[in-house]
Amino acid sequence: MLKRFLAYYKPHKKIFVLDMLAALAVSLIGIFYPIITRSMLNDLIPNRKYNFIVIFGISLLLLYILRMLLNYFIQYYGHIMGVRMQAEMRSDMFRHLQTLPYGYFDNNETGKIMTRMTSDLWEVSELAHHGPENIIISTISIITSFIYLSTIDIWLTLIIFACVPFLLIISMSLRKKMRNAFKKSRESVGEINTALESSISGIRVTKAFTNAEKEEEKFEVGNQKFVESRKEAYHAMGLFHSSTSFVTDVFNVIILISGGIFLYNSRIGFGDYSAFVVSVALFVTPIMTLINFMEQYQNGITGFQRFLEIIDAKPEEDETDAADIGTLDGEIEFKNVTYGYDDDRHVLKNVSFKIEKGKRFALVGASGGGKTTICHLIPHFYHVDSGEILIDGIPINKMTRESLRRNIGIVQQDVHLFNTSIRENILYGRLDATEEELIEAAKMANIHDFIMSLEKGYETNIGERGVKLSGGQKQRLSIARVFLKNPPILILDEATSALDNTTEIMIQQSLEKLCQGRTTIVVAHRLSTVKNAHEIVVIENGVISEQGTHDSLIALDGRYAELYRLQFRDEE
Repeated sequence: MLKRFLAYYKPHKKIFVLDMLAALAVSLIGIFYPIITRSMLNDLIPNRKYNFIVIFGISLLLLYILRMLLNYFIQYYGHIMGVRMQAEMRSDMFRHLQTLPYGYFDNNETGKIMTRMTSDLWEVSELAHHGPENIIISTISIITSFIYLSTIDIWLTLIIFACVPFLLIISMSLRKKMRNAFKKSRESVGEINTALESSISGIRVTKAFTNAEKEEEKFEVGNQKFVESRKEAYHAMGLFHSSTSFVTDVFNVIILISGGIFLYNSRIGFGDYSAFVVSVALFVTPIMTLINFMEQYQNGITGFQRFLEIIDAKPEEDETDAADIGTLDGEIEFKNVTYGYDDDRHVLKNVSFKIEKGKRFALVGASGGGKTTICHLIPHFYHVDSGEILIDGIPINKMTRESLRRNIGIVQQDVHLFNTSIRENILYGRLDATEEELIEAAKMANIHDFIMSLEKGYETNIGERGVKLSGGQKQRLSIARVFLKNPPILILDEATSALDNTTEIMIQQSLEKLCQGRTTIVVAHRLSTVKNAHEIVVIENGVISEQGTHDSLIALDGRYAELYRLQFRDEE
């Protein structure tokens, strides 16, 4: 893990080296004050060397000005380096998230992923910046102060340094407990973000059902978990700091007693004793810095571990012999396909069917029967457990996912639009499309006239998830997006089920245009929309119970006929 962390310093070697040199200079400048103090007390003041007193004072002031400039460099450029490393990690994480399979996002909440990308990586960047500085400044300060104190009196120095092992023992014993507590605390922050993301995205539903109190209760559950986890973390941190602070306080007692005895026995002079007291402060301060650094280290290393959990998640990988298949014709075949989202339950069981190029194929049946799962398996969003899916006679696992998905257009009931302009949302279908192609796609989707009625036209921002548009307008934008993509295979997953009858008729007109010349898989609850399909399949409990045209299935008087009569009666 350390090797992977250090790799992020590589692009910033120049700033890092300069930052470390500045940190080294700052730590060395610190030792000049006790040296000058000792010289003044032992020589300059008793011997009335006033000129040297002024010279030494001015020299010390100049050194402090230099240290001020160096500290500015450390704070500014050190933080810039940390932020750039943070940005690179965030880019790596985002890039890797794009490669992860559907199943990863089924099992990991958006809020927790966002926490790892934001607050966790902020802690990592703080560690990246302050960690090396604290270690270098503190280590050099401890070494130089030890050497200097030894020149005054080696035995008094060894007495004080004898306390260091106690600090190390306490730090090591409490370190693991504090690390675990802070990791638990970070997990609770992720739960809060998940609840917050869910509540905010569903605020309109909450208001519609006047369930604000319920949402507050749900949020408070995670909020209280956070409080309890922070209590545990602060308890561990309190033990750590109070114990280590006590040991450092003991330093002052030891220097007071032992130094006083040495001074009383004339082993050292008053100037040496005074310089010793000042130098011990220079020694204790970096010790405390290193101790406090442990907290930052725990935060940063925990954040980096959580970052690596995402980075190490297995991405979607094409098989070694998978090839870019270019443009497909669109003949689709399922051969004895079995699939389940978990090991305990299969959603599809030994399903087989064939869709000829350019034909319209409808999937109907009760919710949970496996219709949407079939739609997810065709673009290879999930791996089948057994069996095979072929397009144009080629197994889809022998195609690169990118080339396969280029050939497939999907229109779903739950349309996802981005918080940007209408233009950019349509262009998502094909980013290199021309203005003429963009407008033609909008016209084919019967949305161009509406767009032009807006003040900013195609530059109109539609808000988060297209909140500024009606359901029908959002659906037509998604259809325009697929028109622009112009794929040979089209999947309509209950594309009109959430719309009113008038809007549905309008959308159906757009969909009719879209389906022409394409192999189309239609999932629909409203059977009136699939009457003209070339073939209809009834799926129940993961198996095909009936298959045929609308007329043949009505004549069969089975499950499809029953569903059709029930729906016709409901509509009446």
